[in-house]
Amino acid sequence: MAQDFASLDEMRIALGPALAEAAVWDGWSDTAVRAAARSSGIDADAAVFAFQDGAMAMIAAWIASIDAAMARDLPAEVLAPLKIRERIRRLVQFRLDAIAPNKEALRRAHAIMAMPQNAASSVRLGWSSADAMWRLAGDTATDYNHYTKRITLGSLYAATLAVFANDSSEDHGETRAFLDRRIDGVMRFEKFKARVLKPRDEVFSPTRLLGRLRYPAR
Repeated sequence: MAQDFASLDEMRIALGPALAEAAVWDGWSDTAVRAAARSSGIDADAAVFAFQDGAMAMIAAWIASIDAAMARDLPAEVLAPLKIRERIRRLVQFRLDAIAPNKEALRRAHAIMAMPQNAASSVRLGWSSADAMWRLAGDTATDYNHYTKRITLGSLYAATLAVFANDSSEDHGETRAFLDRRIDGVMRFEKFKARVLKPRDEVFSPTRLLGRLRYPAR
């Protein structure tokens, strides 16, 4: 039975997982879109129309479907009891597990995203993934930290995906170890940044102390 959708975006996201499966064999192409539509009970011509912008739109739909599954299975209330390090690890690992059955689709996607004409779209997709993870992790920063956290996590995630795409170790052990090391590095950086950028009145200053001893506040 054909499915009805409120919008083309809704159709794209619904097709995301099946599209990744088809892309393993047919690449990110109209052929893959038609195969995904058939397996999902969606009109093939309507699906091709939804992805008329090409491969990057298909890849974006796959990523959006992973975002939706992550938000459903790891809502903020599930992650809240965990330390921030573990929240990030769980979120990244969820995405890796979702991608694992279709690693060839990931490799093909990376090749397309690396093309110069797709650079801006690739950056936006990376930012979107990092933003989705930080929001579920409970981040509420609105100052420069909002941006630096997403840049840092986006870089971590991209590097982890690159290792994951070519990881043939048992249960992706190499990727897990790499992810743990990178998260440790990010946490150390965040602690260092917090110390360096403390408000001036929270940082101990010998000069200010001596000044107060010499000229006590009235």
